[in-house]
This record gives sequence, structure tokens and C-alpha cells, in this order.
Amino acid sequence: MLAAAPVGRGYPNLLVGHESSDDAAVYRINDTQAVVATTDFFTPIVDDPYDFGRIAATNAISDVYAMGARPFLALALLGVPLGKLPMEAVQRIVTGGRDVCEKAGVPIGGGHSIDAPEPMYGLVALGLIDPAKVKRNDRAQADDVLILGKALGIGIMSAALKKGELREKAYKQMLETAIQLNTPGLKFAEMEGVHALTDVTGFGLLGHLLEVCRGSKLEAWVEFGRIPILSAARHLVEAGYATGASERNWGSYQHAVTLPAGWPDWRKKILTDPQTSGGLLVACDAATAPAVLDVFKQQGFQHAATIGTLSRGEPRVVVT
Repeated sequence: MLAAAPVGRGYPNLLVGHESSDDAAVYRINDTQAVVATTDFFTPIVDDPYDFGRIAATNAISDVYAMGARPFLALALLGVPLGKLPMEAVQRIVTGGRDVCEKAGVPIGGGHSIDAPEPMYGLVALGLIDPAKVKRNDRAQADDVLILGKALGIGIMSAALKKGELREKAYKQMLETAIQLNTPGLKFAEMEGVHALTDVTGFGLLGHLLEVCRGSKLEAWVEFGRIPILSAARHLVEAGYATGASERNWGSYQHAVTLPAGWPDWRKKILTDPQTSGGLLVACDAATAPAVLDVFKQQGFQHAATIGTLSRGEPRVVVT
């Protein structure tokens, strides 16, 4: 990771940079407008090129929504193993990304492609927001409620897919989750009671929640039984499917997590499962929580649920 200069040192309009491991950078243009900038790209997690393009684009745009901003422009990033991948497949990847951007009302204004050992695709995504309404990941408050917008388990399901063990119905469930745009972030930007916002991606629920705890200097209490889990993922993880990234995640932050004694290993794998295009994680006051859940439900996030609370204490996560 690049070393980060303190925000404001010579750049007073850089409102959000590396310092809090937030979802995107935020640069103030004037008193009422700030640009939100982010980029993300990766290798395929599914076999279908069109689906890969849709998932990658949704994932990249999510970081703009996670700041509360409205996306307005994207640039495509494409890596292609020249001579090894049919042009039709390349076109399908790009089409998938374009279709998601059109759904989000975002034009793809250009981009860059390179020769790469394996396919890669993603976006540079830009958004606009009132600087006063930016939702950071380090502004949570004691007694806030934690609400998760999407069910967990995409990493587990992708691991099963790579081994040819993911059934068609389960694939459909994974895809529907991964291409669902995190548009509720736009509404949350307008809610004063929403104090912190992020999306759950590669570090799993525990990793991204710990970023909130560390930035906000708070302790999180999470009730495992309240966490939404994709039904197919639950069966697969109990059967032993998981990604290597799940174990690496656990190794990087287990010192800051307390789990119940004698817990089955599959529960830990759920909490550390890397999510591609995962859900929004909201920290809000108790009075605002019903409205947050209503926004999720109205926009089709049927798995959204309250999963815990934040309190004063050493930055860590306690799971019960």
C-alpha cells in the first residue's frame, strides 16, 4: 500500500484520502460540490464473460455509493491476454460493464487496455456529492446500530464454482446479489442520523467493520444469528468450501476479534468471507435505523438486517 500524507497537508480540498482506509477519495471543488474518485478491477470470479463484466462494474461503482455520492462518469480498465482470449469474449466483458453503467446512469467516457497474462476488468468511477453530506467510514458514534444491506457468502460460492460444484440455482442467487447496485447510499447521504457508511468487500464483514471501529475508536458487538447469509453459501461453507483469502483475512485481524469458545469453523469463514460487490454497512443512531431498513427494503434489498451495535471501548469486534 502506498504511504499516505496526512489529509490537508498542502491539499486542503482533499477531504478523504488514505488515512482512514475509506472506500474512495473525496476532493472538494467548491462549497457545494466534491468529486468522489475510486478504482477497482480484478480477474474473473465467474466463467461467463458478460456476467464477469457486470459484476466487476457493479463492484467498482459501489465505492461511490458507499460515500453517499451519485456516480456520474466511469473509465474502463481492461487487461486481455492477446491471442488467447476470443474477441467475442472480450466484447461480452465490456458489454456487461457498459450495461451496468447504463443502469446506474453512468457513461463510460473511455479507458485503457493492456496485454495481461489473464483477463482483468474494472472501472475508474467518479461521483459527485455535497461535501457536507459525505459519509465516511470513521464517523460512527457510540450506541449506533449496525445494519448490513446484503447477505454474505459470495466468496464461498465462487470457490464452489471454481470446483464445478455450484448448481444453477445457486449461481443465479450469487449473480443477483453481485450485480445489485448499492443505490441506497444516495438516500443515506441525506440522513443526518447515518453517521458512517462503507461497503463489505475483500476483507470480509469483520475486516471492514474493524475499519469502522478503528477509525471511530469504538467497539462493535455483533450477533451472528442476525447476520444474513445466502442460503446456498450456508450449505457450501458447512461442506468445507471457502477461499484462501478468507484464511488470510483471519490471520490479519484475529487479534482484534473475539469469537465464542468452541465455535464451528464455518461461522468464522462466513465472517471473513471476501465479498465481491458486497453490501453496504451502515452505522446509524437507533432512531434512524427503521428508516434505513425501509430504504433498503424499498430498493429491493430484502436481506438487509440489523446485526449489532457500537459502544465505547477498545477498537475490536465481539461476536456473540
